[in-house]
Amino acid sequence: MTRAAGPSAAAPREVGVAAPDGGRSRREGPRRRDEAPAAGATGGVGLDGAPAGRFDRRLVPPMVLGSLLNPVNSSMLAVALVPIGIAFGAPPSATAWLVTALYLATSVGQPVVGRLVDTYGPRPLFLSGTAMVGVGGLLGAFAPNLGTLIAARVLIGLGTCAGYPAAMYLIRSESRRTGQESPSGILTLLAVTNQVVAVVGPTLGGLLIALDGWRAIFTVNVPLSVACLVLGTWRLPRVPRAAGPRPGLDLAGIALFGAALVTLMLFGMHPRTGTAWLLVVTVVAGVGFALRELRTREPFIDLRVFGGNRPLLATYVRQVLALTVSYSFLYGYTQWLEAGHGLTPSQAGLVLLPMFAGAIVVTTVSGRRPQVRGKLVVGAVSLVVACAPLVLVGSTTPVPLLVGLALLAGVPQGLNSLANQNALYHQADPARIGAAAGLLRTFTYLGAIVASAANATFFADGATTSGLHDMGWFCLAAAGLLVVVTLLDRSLRGLGTPTRKETSA
Repeated sequence: MTRAAGPSAAAPREVGVAAPDGGRSRREGPRRRDEAPAAGATGGVGLDGAPAGRFDRRLVPPMVLGSLLNPVNSSMLAVALVPIGIAFGAPPSATAWLVTALYLATSVGQPVVGRLVDTYGPRPLFLSGTAMVGVGGLLGAFAPNLGTLIAARVLIGLGTCAGYPAAMYLIRSESRRTGQESPSGILTLLAVTNQVVAVVGPTLGGLLIALDGWRAIFTVNVPLSVACLVLGTWRLPRVPRAAGPRPGLDLAGIALFGAALVTLMLFGMHPRTGTAWLLVVTVVAGVGFALRELRTREPFIDLRVFGGNRPLLATYVRQVLALTVSYSFLYGYTQWLEAGHGLTPSQAGLVLLPMFAGAIVVTTVSGRRPQVRGKLVVGAVSLVVACAPLVLVGSTTPVPLLVGLALLAGVPQGLNSLANQNALYHQADPARIGAAAGLLRTFTYLGAIVASAANATFFADGATTSGLHDMGWFCLAAAGLLVVVTLLDRSLRGLGTPTRKETSA
């Protein structure tokens, strides 16, 4: 990095823009102190003079808070589904749309927003998204019916799309600046804080419901949104505008992708002969989406990347399998605790507390080692072990055993998401890290959508013990497939092992 001419040490800094070959092709004008280095730039100082060779920790608060908006809304809702159903006279198959609406919105929105983050930088997307979360929270707090509540969840889902891609963008840009290609500490912090929110979510949700009813879990989004706006305005860097035309949005691809997801979800909620036509629409939309993405110059999801990056595709497959089981457990087990075992929402939240606490401990301990394969193997096998008791518990099972089951489920939860996140960091194209991270969240939410459809099917007559047992067998099948996929992936060997340079540093 070169200083502008002149004797003053306080002269404005200039930043080089990375050329296609990795060199400096030209010079930009003076850069504001809150502007980020160009993507791919290495060395120099960070935001407001952060020292070279060390991650700028002033970026951490907005990164963490923005990325946890989605998990806090997911985990709090788990204990609110039964009270909301009672308030509006809606069965579990209808309240399941509160889960599905958020994840359909984020499944489509994450790759779009991730791509926009890569193009425009994290700041504008972060600020507009977190503002939308606050609006969705207010709408949900005053919703007069279930339909309005579902619309509020859609707004919240779209608003949370920017947090995670923005965080991964900043991690990658800081990694390039500092020369540390394996920032396992920051990646672990991101995973641990999301686990902490998952701990707080059900318990906080239960307490809020006990104090002020289920609407309080929507109202809490307002102060969270304000905090994100303040931190984002204060801390997030402005990225200099790149030369050349900006990529457009593939609206046709987005529409086809959304149509395939929605129709598949509708069929999954009511799988019978009369709704089989939805599968036809799903297939037609899916084929049209694939043809569109393979032929357009600027696809919504570049399917050609999968053909040339099979390790990344395997990471996405592992993510959807692992999260299908995790969300099936989170929402299905929680509803059964309340409706099938007779616990209150606050009691159900306390029963789930050990699961998330155990996940935090496992994530913190395993995060000290950057290697990926061992975490994934143990995570997949422990997921099978955690699912097995679901086919055995009943309405008379002692609460301490239910707490033990929740604790057991925390082990794979603490391993799988962290390991897949670390794998993606090493496998993704650095120039598309925001889009790749957004797509990882898309596959996360695809798992949530599958889990929501499965729960709606298994609990069609209420959250009964027999429905829980059916869900347990479903989870065992998905977890077993995850074991097979993980063991067959040879690309995981050595992934994440520090280089000699990083080790000496």
